[in-house]
Amino acid sequence: MRRVSVFGATGSIGVATIELLQSQGGAEAFGIVALTGGRNTDLLARQARALRAEVAVTAHEECLEDLRAALAGSGIEAAAGPAALAEAADRPADWTMSAIVGAAGLVPGFRALAHGTTLALANKESLVTAGPLLLAEAAKHGARILPVDSEHSGIFQALVGEDMAAVERIVITASGGAFRDWPMERLAQATVAEASTHPNWAMGQRITIDSASMFNKALEVIETREFFGIDPDRIEVLVHPESLVHALVGFADGALMAHLGPPDMRHAIGYALNWPARAQLPVARLDLAQIGRLSFSAPDPERYPALRLAREVMAAGGLAGAAFNAAKEAALDAFIAGRVGFTEMAAVVEDTLERLAGEGGLGIPLADLDNVVEMDRLARIRAGEVIAARSGR
Repeated sequence: MRRVSVFGATGSIGVATIELLQSQGGAEAFGIVALTGGRNTDLLARQARALRAEVAVTAHEECLEDLRAALAGSGIEAAAGPAALAEAADRPADWTMSAIVGAAGLVPGFRALAHGTTLALANKESLVTAGPLLLAEAAKHGARILPVDSEHSGIFQALVGEDMAAVERIVITASGGAFRDWPMERLAQATVAEASTHPNWAMGQRITIDSASMFNKALEVIETREFFGIDPDRIEVLVHPESLVHALVGFADGALMAHLGPPDMRHAIGYALNWPARAQLPVARLDLAQIGRLSFSAPDPERYPALRLAREVMAAGGLAGAAFNAAKEAALDAFIAGRVGFTEMAAVVEDTLERLAGEGGLGIPLADLDNVVEMDRLARIRAGEVIAARSGR
Protein backbone atom coordinates (compact mmCIF):
# COMPACT_ATOMS: atom_id res chain seq x y z
CA MET A 1 0.00 0.00 0.00
CA ARG A 2 1.47 3.35 -1.07
CA ARG A 3 1.80 5.99 1.61
CA VAL A 4 0.57 9.37 0.38
CA SER A 5 0.63 12.95 1.67
CA VAL A 6 -1.16 15.94 0.16
CA PHE A 7 0.12 19.43 0.97
CA GLY A 8 -2.47 22.03 0.03
CA ALA A 9 -5.38 19.58 0.17
CA THR A 10 -8.10 22.25 0.40
CA GLY A 11 -7.03 24.24 -2.69
CA SER A 12 -8.21 23.49 -6.22
CA ILE A 13 -5.29 21.13 -6.99
CA GLY A 14 -5.58 19.46 -3.59
CA VAL A 15 -9.33 18.91 -3.91
CA ALA A 16 -8.84 17.33 -7.34
CA THR A 17 -6.07 15.13 -5.91
CA ILE A 18 -8.32 13.95 -3.07
CA GLU A 19 -11.07 13.21 -5.60
CA LEU A 20 -8.70 11.05 -7.65
CA LEU A 21 -7.41 9.22 -4.56
CA GLN A 22 -10.98 8.40 -3.59
CA SER A 23 -11.85 7.28 -7.13
CA GLN A 24 -8.90 4.88 -7.06
CA GLY A 25 -9.80 3.18 -3.80
CA GLY A 26 -9.36 5.83 -1.12
CA ALA A 27 -8.29 4.65 2.31
CA GLU A 28 -8.52 1.01 1.20
CA ALA A 29 -5.91 1.52 -1.52
CA PHE A 30 -3.65 4.22 -0.01
CA GLY A 31 -2.17 4.86 3.39
CA ILE A 32 -2.79 8.58 3.86
CA VAL A 33 -0.06 10.10 5.99
CA ALA A 34 -0.73 13.84 6.08
CA LEU A 35 -3.24 16.29 4.65
CA THR A 36 -2.62 20.01 5.02
CA GLY A 37 -4.74 23.05 4.26
CA GLY A 38 -5.50 26.63 5.11
CA ARG A 39 -8.46 28.17 6.90
CA ASN A 40 -11.10 25.80 5.53
CA THR A 41 -10.81 23.44 8.49
CA ASP A 42 -14.24 21.88 7.89
CA LEU A 43 -13.18 20.67 4.44
CA LEU A 44 -9.78 19.56 5.70
CA ALA A 45 -11.40 17.54 8.48
CA ARG A 46 -13.87 15.92 6.07
CA GLN A 47 -11.03 14.93 3.76
CA ALA A 48 -8.97 13.55 6.64
CA ARG A 49 -11.91 11.52 7.97
CA ALA A 50 -12.81 10.16 4.53
CA LEU A 51 -9.24 9.04 3.85
CA ARG A 52 -8.37 8.14 7.44
CA ALA A 53 -5.27 10.33 7.47
CA GLU A 54 -2.72 10.06 10.27
CA VAL A 55 -2.51 13.84 10.71
CA ALA A 56 -4.29 16.95 9.43
CA VAL A 57 -2.47 20.27 9.55
CA THR A 58 -3.76 23.80 9.06
CA ALA A 59 -1.18 26.42 8.15
CA HIS A 60 -2.82 28.89 10.54
CA GLU A 61 -2.22 28.39 14.25
CA GLU A 62 -5.38 30.31 15.17
CA CYS A 63 -7.42 27.66 13.32
CA LEU A 64 -6.12 24.75 15.40
CA GLU A 65 -9.02 24.56 17.86
CA ASP A 66 -11.54 24.55 15.01
CA LEU A 67 -9.66 21.71 13.33
CA ARG A 68 -9.47 19.75 16.57
CA ALA A 69 -13.20 20.16 17.10
CA ALA A 70 -13.94 19.01 13.56
CA LEU A 71 -11.77 15.91 14.05
CA ALA A 72 -13.03 15.08 17.54
CA GLY A 73 -13.49 11.35 18.03
CA SER A 74 -11.77 10.41 14.77
CA GLY A 75 -8.39 9.53 16.25
CA ILE A 76 -6.75 11.77 13.63
CA GLU A 77 -4.03 14.04 14.96
CA ALA A 78 -4.53 17.79 14.45
CA ALA A 79 -1.71 20.32 14.22
CA ALA A 80 -1.14 23.88 13.03
CA GLY A 81 1.53 26.33 11.89
CA PRO A 82 4.74 26.27 9.84
CA ALA A 83 6.55 23.92 12.25
CA ALA A 84 3.69 21.44 12.03
CA LEU A 85 3.77 21.61 8.21
CA ALA A 86 7.48 20.83 8.28
CA GLU A 87 6.92 17.96 10.72
CA ALA A 88 4.23 16.53 8.46
CA ALA A 89 6.68 16.66 5.55
CA ASP A 90 9.21 14.76 7.67
CA ARG A 91 6.81 11.79 7.93
CA PRO A 92 7.85 9.21 5.32
CA ALA A 93 5.57 8.91 2.29
CA ASP A 94 5.96 7.22 -1.08
CA TRP A 95 4.10 9.91 -3.02
CA THR A 96 3.64 13.52 -1.98
CA MET A 97 1.55 16.17 -3.67
CA SER A 98 3.07 19.64 -3.28
CA ALA A 99 0.16 21.99 -3.94
CA ILE A 100 0.59 24.74 -1.34
CA VAL A 101 0.32 28.03 -3.21
CA GLY A 102 3.31 30.38 -3.25
CA ALA A 103 6.71 30.38 -1.58
CA ALA A 104 5.14 28.75 1.48
CA GLY A 105 5.24 25.44 -0.39
CA LEU A 106 9.02 25.38 -0.78
CA VAL A 107 10.12 24.03 2.61
CA PRO A 108 7.56 21.17 2.92
CA GLY A 109 8.33 19.94 -0.59
CA PHE A 110 12.06 20.19 0.01
CA ARG A 111 11.83 18.21 3.25
CA ALA A 112 9.61 15.52 1.71
CA LEU A 113 12.39 14.70 -0.78
CA ALA A 114 14.61 13.45 2.05
CA HIS A 115 12.59 10.21 2.08
CA GLY A 116 13.40 9.42 -1.55
CA THR A 117 9.74 10.06 -2.29
CA THR A 118 8.02 10.86 -5.55
CA LEU A 119 7.14 14.54 -5.33
CA ALA A 120 4.23 15.57 -7.53
CA LEU A 121 5.07 19.24 -7.94
CA ALA A 122 2.19 21.67 -8.47
CA ASN A 123 4.01 24.38 -6.51
CA LYS A 124 5.82 26.10 -9.37
CA GLU A 125 7.38 28.60 -6.96
CA SER A 126 9.70 25.86 -5.68
CA LEU A 127 11.51 25.66 -9.00
CA VAL A 128 11.32 29.40 -9.64
CA THR A 129 12.90 30.34 -6.31
CA ALA A 130 15.24 27.42 -5.69
CA GLY A 131 15.23 25.12 -8.71
CA PRO A 132 18.88 23.97 -8.59
CA LEU A 133 18.63 23.31 -4.84
CA LEU A 134 15.42 21.31 -5.19
CA LEU A 135 16.77 19.19 -8.05
CA ALA A 136 20.03 18.58 -6.18
CA GLU A 137 18.10 17.49 -3.08
CA ALA A 138 16.06 15.04 -5.15
CA ALA A 139 19.24 13.59 -6.71
CA LYS A 140 20.90 13.34 -3.29
CA HIS A 141 18.10 11.16 -1.90
CA GLY A 142 17.16 9.25 -5.05
CA ALA A 143 13.79 11.01 -5.15
CA ARG A 144 11.82 11.82 -8.26
CA ILE A 145 10.00 15.05 -9.09
CA LEU A 146 7.03 14.78 -11.44
CA PRO A 147 5.50 17.98 -12.87
CA VAL A 148 1.83 18.68 -12.23
CA ASP A 149 1.40 22.00 -14.02
CA SER A 150 -0.57 21.06 -17.13
CA GLU A 151 2.10 22.58 -19.38
CA HIS A 152 5.03 20.82 -17.78
CA SER A 153 3.16 17.54 -17.51
CA GLY A 154 2.50 17.87 -21.25
CA ILE A 155 6.19 18.52 -21.95
CA PHE A 156 7.18 15.60 -19.74
CA GLN A 157 4.79 13.27 -21.59
CA ALA A 158 5.94 14.49 -25.02
CA LEU A 159 9.53 13.69 -24.03
CA VAL A 160 8.91 10.06 -23.04
CA GLY A 161 11.45 7.98 -24.96
CA GLU A 162 13.09 11.07 -26.46
CA ASP A 163 16.63 12.43 -26.19
CA MET A 164 16.81 15.99 -24.81
CA ALA A 165 19.80 16.56 -27.09
CA ALA A 166 17.38 16.41 -30.03
CA VAL A 167 15.04 19.05 -28.60
CA GLU A 168 15.19 22.40 -30.44
CA ARG A 169 12.48 24.26 -28.57
CA ILE A 170 9.69 23.97 -26.06
CA VAL A 171 6.43 25.85 -26.49
CA ILE A 172 4.05 26.42 -23.59
CA THR A 173 0.60 27.80 -24.16
CA ALA A 174 -1.44 30.40 -22.31
CA SER A 175 -5.16 31.05 -22.46
CA GLY A 176 -4.57 34.80 -22.22
CA GLY A 177 -6.72 34.97 -19.10
CA ALA A 178 -9.81 36.98 -18.35
CA PHE A 179 -8.66 40.09 -20.22
CA ARG A 180 -7.16 38.64 -23.40
CA ASP A 181 -9.77 40.44 -25.56
CA TRP A 182 -10.04 43.65 -23.55
CA PRO A 183 -8.85 46.94 -25.08
CA MET A 184 -5.55 47.95 -23.49
CA GLU A 185 -7.04 51.17 -22.14
CA ARG A 186 -9.53 49.21 -20.01
CA LEU A 187 -6.94 47.10 -18.19
CA ALA A 188 -6.02 49.76 -15.64
CA GLN A 189 -9.64 49.78 -14.43
CA ALA A 190 -9.98 45.98 -14.14
CA THR A 191 -11.45 44.90 -10.80
CA VAL A 192 -10.46 42.02 -8.58
CA ALA A 193 -13.77 40.28 -9.31
CA GLU A 194 -13.24 40.58 -13.06
CA ALA A 195 -9.67 39.27 -12.81
CA SER A 196 -10.82 36.34 -10.66
CA THR A 197 -12.92 34.73 -13.40
CA HIS A 198 -11.09 32.48 -15.86
CA PRO A 199 -12.60 31.76 -19.29
CA ASN A 200 -11.51 28.09 -19.34
CA TRP A 201 -10.05 26.79 -16.08
CA ALA A 202 -11.59 26.41 -12.62
CA MET A 203 -8.80 27.55 -10.30
CA GLY A 204 -8.24 29.47 -7.08
CA GLN A 205 -8.43 33.27 -7.01
CA ARG A 206 -4.70 33.95 -6.87
CA ILE A 207 -3.69 31.75 -9.78
CA THR A 208 -6.66 33.01 -11.82
CA ILE A 209 -5.51 36.62 -11.38
CA ASP A 210 -1.95 35.53 -12.19
CA SER A 211 -3.32 34.02 -15.39
CA ALA A 212 -4.95 37.32 -16.35
CA SER A 213 -1.68 39.20 -15.80
CA MET A 214 0.37 36.34 -17.32
CA PHE A 215 2.54 36.23 -14.21
CA ASN A 216 1.52 32.59 -13.94
CA LYS A 217 2.99 31.95 -17.39
CA ALA A 218 6.09 33.96 -16.51
CA LEU A 219 6.71 31.64 -13.57
CA GLU A 220 6.12 28.65 -15.85
CA VAL A 221 8.75 29.87 -18.33
CA ILE A 222 11.30 29.91 -15.51
CA GLU A 223 10.00 26.53 -14.30
CA THR A 224 10.51 25.09 -17.80
CA ARG A 225 14.12 26.23 -17.83
CA GLU A 226 14.79 24.73 -14.40
CA PHE A 227 12.94 21.45 -14.83
CA PHE A 228 14.05 20.55 -18.34
CA GLY A 229 17.42 22.32 -18.43
CA ILE A 230 16.73 24.07 -21.72
CA ASP A 231 18.18 27.46 -22.66
CA PRO A 232 15.70 30.32 -22.13
CA ASP A 233 15.97 31.43 -25.77
CA ARG A 234 14.51 28.05 -26.79
CA ILE A 235 11.39 28.46 -24.63
CA GLU A 236 8.41 30.04 -26.39
CA VAL A 237 4.96 31.15 -25.25
CA LEU A 238 1.86 31.14 -27.45
CA VAL A 239 -1.59 32.43 -26.61
CA HIS A 240 -4.04 29.61 -27.26
CA PRO A 241 -7.57 30.64 -26.23
CA GLU A 242 -9.05 27.13 -26.39
CA SER A 243 -6.64 25.77 -23.70
CA LEU A 244 -6.61 22.33 -25.31
CA VAL A 245 -2.97 22.19 -26.45
CA HIS A 246 -0.98 22.47 -23.23
CA ALA A 247 2.57 22.25 -24.60
CA LEU A 248 4.57 21.41 -27.70
CA VAL A 249 8.10 20.08 -28.09
CA GLY A 250 10.03 20.76 -31.28
CA PHE A 251 12.81 18.41 -32.37
CA ALA A 252 15.90 18.68 -34.56
CA ASP A 253 14.17 16.91 -37.46
CA GLY A 254 11.39 19.52 -37.56
CA ALA A 255 8.80 17.37 -35.78
CA LEU A 256 6.53 19.12 -33.29
CA MET A 257 4.96 16.89 -30.63
CA ALA A 258 1.87 18.38 -28.99
CA HIS A 259 0.07 17.34 -25.84
CA LEU A 260 -3.69 17.88 -26.03
CA GLY A 261 -6.28 17.44 -23.33
CA PRO A 262 -9.28 19.12 -21.75
CA PRO A 263 -8.68 22.07 -19.40
CA ASP A 264 -8.91 19.81 -16.37
CA MET A 265 -6.08 19.49 -13.84
CA ARG A 266 -7.15 15.95 -12.98
CA HIS A 267 -5.29 14.74 -16.07
CA ALA A 268 -1.88 16.05 -14.97
CA ILE A 269 -2.53 15.02 -11.36
CA GLY A 270 -3.67 11.56 -12.40
CA TYR A 271 -0.67 11.09 -14.67
CA ALA A 272 1.68 11.90 -11.78
CA LEU A 273 -0.29 9.71 -9.38
CA ASN A 274 -0.18 6.65 -11.62
CA TRP A 275 3.16 7.18 -13.40
CA PRO A 276 4.73 5.30 -15.13
CA ALA A 277 1.40 3.61 -15.88
CA ARG A 278 -1.74 5.30 -17.16
CA ALA A 279 -5.04 4.82 -15.37
CA GLN A 280 -8.65 5.48 -16.32
CA LEU A 281 -9.41 9.07 -15.31
CA PRO A 282 -12.77 10.85 -14.95
CA VAL A 283 -11.96 13.59 -17.49
CA ALA A 284 -13.71 14.58 -20.71
CA ARG A 285 -12.53 13.12 -24.01
CA LEU A 286 -11.84 15.62 -26.77
CA ASP A 287 -14.02 15.57 -29.89
CA LEU A 288 -11.75 17.29 -32.40
CA ALA A 289 -14.41 17.35 -35.12
CA GLN A 290 -16.72 19.22 -32.78
CA ILE A 291 -13.94 21.56 -31.67
CA GLY A 292 -13.23 22.31 -35.30
CA ARG A 293 -10.23 24.59 -34.98
CA LEU A 294 -7.36 25.50 -32.70
CA SER A 295 -5.94 29.02 -32.70
CA PHE A 296 -2.58 30.45 -31.65
CA SER A 297 -1.00 33.88 -31.52
CA ALA A 298 2.10 35.53 -30.12
CA PRO A 299 1.58 37.25 -26.75
CA ASP A 300 1.48 41.05 -26.85
CA PRO A 301 4.52 42.25 -24.84
CA GLU A 302 2.75 45.48 -23.89
CA ARG A 303 -0.27 43.60 -22.53
CA TYR A 304 1.86 40.98 -20.75
CA PRO A 305 5.07 42.61 -19.41
CA ALA A 306 5.48 39.74 -16.93
CA LEU A 307 6.94 37.58 -19.72
CA ARG A 308 9.72 40.10 -20.36
CA LEU A 309 10.46 40.29 -16.65
CA ALA A 310 10.77 36.50 -16.46
CA ARG A 311 13.45 36.52 -19.17
CA GLU A 312 15.33 39.27 -17.36
CA VAL A 313 15.17 37.20 -14.17
CA MET A 314 16.58 34.13 -15.93
CA ALA A 315 19.41 36.25 -17.36
CA ALA A 316 20.22 37.60 -13.88
CA GLY A 317 20.28 34.16 -12.25
CA GLY A 318 21.19 33.64 -8.60
CA LEU A 319 18.49 34.81 -6.23
CA ALA A 320 16.57 36.76 -8.88
CA GLY A 321 13.89 34.05 -9.09
CA ALA A 322 13.22 34.25 -5.37
CA ALA A 323 13.01 38.05 -5.56
CA PHE A 324 10.72 37.91 -8.60
CA ASN A 325 8.28 35.53 -6.97
CA ALA A 326 8.19 37.40 -3.66
CA ALA A 327 7.60 40.73 -5.40
CA LYS A 328 4.87 39.16 -7.52
CA GLU A 329 3.11 37.75 -4.46
CA ALA A 330 3.31 41.13 -2.69
CA ALA A 331 1.96 42.94 -5.75
CA LEU A 332 -0.90 40.44 -6.04
CA ASP A 333 -1.77 40.91 -2.36
CA ALA A 334 -1.83 44.68 -2.92
CA PHE A 335 -4.11 44.35 -5.96
CA ILE A 336 -6.54 42.12 -4.07
CA ALA A 337 -6.51 44.62 -1.19
CA GLY A 338 -7.24 47.52 -3.57
CA ARG A 339 -3.90 49.27 -3.00
CA VAL A 340 -2.68 49.07 -6.61
CA GLY A 341 -4.39 48.66 -9.95
CA PHE A 342 -4.23 45.61 -12.21
CA THR A 343 -1.61 47.02 -14.56
CA GLU A 344 0.45 48.35 -11.65
CA MET A 345 1.37 44.85 -10.48
CA ALA A 346 4.03 44.44 -13.16
CA ALA A 347 5.39 47.90 -12.39
CA VAL A 348 5.66 47.01 -8.70
CA VAL A 349 7.62 43.86 -9.54
CA GLU A 350 9.92 45.67 -11.96
CA ASP A 351 10.60 48.52 -9.51
CA THR A 352 11.32 46.02 -6.73
CA LEU A 353 13.80 44.09 -8.88
CA GLU A 354 15.52 47.33 -9.86
CA ARG A 355 15.88 48.34 -6.20
CA LEU A 356 17.30 44.95 -5.25
CA ALA A 357 19.67 44.95 -8.24
CA GLY A 358 20.90 48.38 -7.19
CA GLU A 359 21.64 46.97 -3.75
CA GLY A 360 23.67 44.15 -5.34
CA GLY A 361 21.46 41.36 -4.03
CA LEU A 362 20.09 39.64 -7.15
CA GLY A 363 23.33 38.15 -8.44
CA ILE A 364 24.15 36.32 -5.20
CA PRO A 365 24.44 32.59 -6.01
CA LEU A 366 21.95 30.09 -4.63
CA ALA A 367 23.71 28.55 -1.63
CA ASP A 368 20.97 27.03 0.49
CA LEU A 369 17.36 27.51 1.51
CA ASP A 370 18.35 30.08 4.10
CA ASN A 371 19.49 32.63 1.55
CA VAL A 372 16.41 31.92 -0.59
CA VAL A 373 14.18 32.58 2.42
CA GLU A 374 16.16 35.73 3.27
CA MET A 375 15.80 37.08 -0.29
CA ASP A 376 12.08 36.30 -0.15
CA ARG A 377 11.84 38.34 3.06
CA LEU A 378 13.88 41.24 1.72
CA ALA A 379 12.02 41.37 -1.60
CA ARG A 380 8.68 41.56 0.22
CA ILE A 381 9.98 44.50 2.25
CA ARG A 382 11.18 46.32 -0.88
CA ALA A 383 7.93 45.55 -2.69
CA GLY A 384 6.02 46.92 0.29
CA GLU A 385 7.99 50.15 0.03
CA VAL A 386 7.21 50.41 -3.69
CA ILE A 387 3.52 49.73 -3.07
CA ALA A 388 3.36 52.28 -0.27
CA ALA A 389 4.91 54.92 -2.53
CA ARG A 390 2.44 54.16 -5.30
CA SER A 391 -0.64 54.09 -3.07
CA GLY A 392 0.41 57.16 -1.10
CA ARG A 393 0.60 55.22 2.17
